Amino acid sequence: MMKIKLTELPIDERIQLVEDLWDSIASDQKMLRLTAEQKAELDRRLNAYEVDKNPGRSAMEAIAEIRRDL
Repeated sequence: MMKIKLTELPIDERIQLVEDLWDSIASDQKMLRLTAEQKAELDRRLNAYEVDKNPGRSAMEAIAEIRRDL
């Protein structure tokens, strides 16, 4: 296992480490099971979309709004 103190790494290397770790988790998504609550929420959102056909907004739009509000 890693024997280095993470705080000794430069911030850019720590960010890269987190990104690499997240990518490794994402590649194993099949191993993660949804809870009953998560499945119910996904069903609720799908049903709402089927009723109003509102696709929502892009992530870029949401991020821009958050930045404006900061």
